[in-house]
Amino acid sequence: MSDWSPAGFFYNTRLNILHRPLEVIDVASLANACQNQWYNQTLCRVDESVVRLGVVEGEYHWHKHDDEDEFFYVVSGRFIIDLEKRSVELSAGHGFVVPKGVMHRPHAPERTVILMVERAGIVPTGSGQ
Repeated sequence: MSDWSPAGFFYNTRLNILHRPLEVIDVASLANACQNQWYNQTLCRVDESVVRLGVVEGEYHWHKHDDEDEFFYVVSGRFIIDLEKRSVELSAGHGFVVPKGVMHRPHAPERTVILMVERAGIVPTGSGQ
């Protein structure tokens, strides 16, 4: 699933689950192989949630998830989440939860690798502003 963004590049969003339980997941190799500016790949399922790899640079669009919280963990780089009244800047080793219903706009001023944990049924692009 690829969606054209207002910023002029494709969001490469892959919802297929790459790994089953008891498989080793080489996150670094997957991230290093990524050539996209905004890439999202579902790595595995954990109960009712999924873990997704994001390799990002630039801006995403303002959106929200009406029924699901979203957890972001920065593996490398810098990741900024704009909220309606403030911005939160995360660097490697930092995590942050955006609660359901909260408008947010993620962006990364440099190539950044993140892991996201969210309910399996979430639509990664959210509902727009």
